[in-house]
Amino acid sequence: MNRALKRLSLAVLVMFVVLLININYLQGFDTAKLAALPGNTRALEAQNQYQRGEILTSDGVIIAESKPSNDPIYKYQRYYPQGPLYAAVTGYDSLYSASGIENSEDSVLAGNNSSLAIRNFIDLITGKQHKGANVTTTINSKAQEAAYAGLQQALQGTSRVGAVVALDPATGKILAMVSFPSYDPNLLATHDGTTLNANDKKTLRAAGNPRLNHAINDLFPPGSTFKIVTSSAFFNASTANNPQTTVDSPTQLTLPQTTHVLTNDQGEACGNGSGRTTLIQAFLQSCDTTFGKIGMNLGGNTLNNEAQAFGVNNQSLKIPMPVTASNYTIPPGLALTAFSAIGQFDDQVTPLQEAMFAAAIANGGKLMTPYLVQNVTASDLSTVTTTQQTMLNQAVSPSVATNVGQMMDAAVQNPGGTAFAFNKNNEGGIDIAGKTGTAQNGVHNTGLNDAVFTAFAPFGNPKIAVGVIIQGGGYGATAAAPIAVQVIKAYLATLGIR
Repeated sequence: MNRALKRLSLAVLVMFVVLLININYLQGFDTAKLAALPGNTRALEAQNQYQRGEILTSDGVIIAESKPSNDPIYKYQRYYPQGPLYAAVTGYDSLYSASGIENSEDSVLAGNNSSLAIRNFIDLITGKQHKGANVTTTINSKAQEAAYAGLQQALQGTSRVGAVVALDPATGKILAMVSFPSYDPNLLATHDGTTLNANDKKTLRAAGNPRLNHAINDLFPPGSTFKIVTSSAFFNASTANNPQTTVDSPTQLTLPQTTHVLTNDQGEACGNGSGRTTLIQAFLQSCDTTFGKIGMNLGGNTLNNEAQAFGVNNQSLKIPMPVTASNYTIPPGLALTAFSAIGQFDDQVTPLQEAMFAAAIANGGKLMTPYLVQNVTASDLSTVTTTQQTMLNQAVSPSVATNVGQMMDAAVQNPGGTAFAFNKNNEGGIDIAGKTGTAQNGVHNTGLNDAVFTAFAPFGNPKIAVGVIIQGGGYGATAAAPIAVQVIKAYLATLGIR
């Protein structure tokens, strides 16, 4: 009997110790996780008892704020003054979930981040109203407005999608980021659960998937903009290669191990039709046969290495929201390598990646890490954190960047260039360098090619790089380039450059 009681007592003691350890662990180490669980009403009520921090553009426009609420439980309600215009940046903050900056910077906006602990303690003992920290983004309001207006004009009334991203090449700051179609985050900021569920389903089921950030989380074929990568690999292959190097430019390129042939747009001849031309002529004319042949000569491994130097296949990129990795797959044969060299086969990029192509060239080959948060400021206006600029990769050498930049400039400035319609004579003296793309898309199959454009300006002193993709837009020069030009002009105007 005594032995049985001892065993039972020991078992009870062990269970008591385990329970004690578990309680202490939950209270000491797992509180943040438990507070973030969906349906935790105490946490939901608590986070709305205080004023959440604001989200602002770099030039001081408030794009998310909290206002006093008439709700008896929730004292504050999130409000987005310009809703759809900045939805790709702010995301939303609802009772049960969040996205965008609202999600990635939640702890500082809510005022719960450890970096705010001392300030919160001071507020507590002084009786000052608790308030979350403000997040200032790198977004320029004028560039953002131009990007949104351009996409709206191109896509309004359709079920197709598009996106624009603009970068400061020298720093990596994201100057504009628009995904279209957009949605109104205010629909998801309601405190009424029934209304929230209805709006959640409505926005999730809407045509064009507006809740998906097409700028950083959707993939499209780059088309001929990938010739920036192929050209870079060509220049890296030999120091003797330059824009004036003569290359094979057949009207039709016979592909090995297949009966297919590769032709240029509408079967046109490249250069003077002799079968040979300079690389810069092939680039500004965007000759598929030329770059298909170069791709086969270089090989898939070389193209893959070059693409990765530009940020392709990067699984860890965050801005701080996670970015879907752009993709280059090494083709299984030379025929498909030719297609990959002109941005087809399995090549897929985000609009952010398109901007990164141009930004690296504009910055002398240095690809800066893109970022969206400029700084975090506490309620007492003191700076909590400031984002430090970092280099992501040395995409190409300065000499290669110079060579590719000259060819991008020729594509816009030369009368034979695919983007000549947007040269400096038509754009108030701004010298824009760019590359068009017209991409066949088997994923977003609309019956029309996707329109792609990547560019930087001014050519001699780059301040902005832009990537634009319009699903089903047709020619890059027709649908995507005009939007990029308007974004460039809007931003440069804020710098006094016209």
